[in-house]
Amino acid sequence: MAIVLLRTIIIYLVLLGCMRIMGKRQLGELELSELVASVLVADLASLPLQDIGIPLMNGLVSILTLFCMELILSGLVLRFGRLRGALFGKPCFLMEHGVINQRELRKNRFTLDELTEELRRQSILDLNTVNYAILETDGTLNVILRPEASPATASQLNCPVTDAGYPYTLISDGRVISENLPACGKDEQWLREECVRRGVQGPEEVFFLSCTETGTVYFAGKEAAR
Repeated sequence: MAIVLLRTIIIYLVLLGCMRIMGKRQLGELELSELVASVLVADLASLPLQDIGIPLMNGLVSILTLFCMELILSGLVLRFGRLRGALFGKPCFLMEHGVINQRELRKNRFTLDELTEELRRQSILDLNTVNYAILETDGTLNVILRPEASPATASQLNCPVTDAGYPYTLISDGRVISENLPACGKDEQWLREECVRRGVQGPEEVFFLSCTETGTVYFAGKEAAR
């Protein structure tokens, strides 16, 4: 039992480290090579866990080899644009200037029902409002509406706006995030005074508190235990 536990911990830590090195994008939509690597790694990682007769090093070498290949391929793709097009394909227009591109739908085996479903997910019911529908290489559909159907911006309405700045988390579930205080020009004295002003004794009674560079505060106190 102890051997199985130790092998599981080692493989988990190795996978965690490899995914951290590969970057945050791996946690979102996967490209073709990333999907292949993920499927193979999941299978390879399970073998040493299911059968303790298989040397742990065999599984680790295979997993590390796959991650190294993925990192090398990612570097080559960044350097050579044509290689990316050959391996992952290129974005394609399923709708262009409001017209459905039936040839691209068939080429990508994308049905009309799937197209309308993806549009509904983006709260688009009327195809007449769509200017472009672009199928990206990771399989996501990005939609650009016609100018007359797009939400009006402040600049188009000639409305003056101010940038409130980024909201920095200062208290999270009763814990003070001290390193964020200088970013919004505050200190712990101000923070405690703000807590008292909000009707609580201190940060330990605050569930969440954030502040922007311009001083806009969001406050949520802890709910009483039920």
